[in-house]
Amino acid sequence: QVQLVESGGGLVQAGGSLRLSCAASGLTFSSYRMGWFRQAPGKEHEFVAAISWSGGNTVYADSVKGRFTISRDNAKNTVYLQMNSLKPEDTAVYYCNARRGAVVSTTPGAFWGQGTQVTISS
Repeated sequence: QVQLVESGGGLVQAGGSLRLSCAASGLTFSSYRMGWFRQAPGKEHEFVAAISWSGGNTVYADSVKGRFTISRDNAKNTVYLQMNSLKPEDTAVYYCNARRGAVVSTTPGAFWGQGTQVTISS
């Protein structure tokens, strides 16, 4: 049974930083593209960032480029999202996602975490 468990969300002021983590189990982690998506109230799911199985390739949404960094530790089956210079419009529930394969796709994969709330105050 695949499980993705996010942690690290919270409430911070604009300009602050947060680091999200997603611990994966029940899958061969190094065979999966890992990604982060988010959903703000009243809005659709939005792609945030993705990283290839090896960690060598990354893709970011334009809205977070230069502020967010995705990384992974295959030895720990964990993917991270370092978020700096946070803005109120970054407020959302952030979801970890796993997609089988080597391509750094922005398309969601089959497996989702339960989400972690990130709230940025102005």
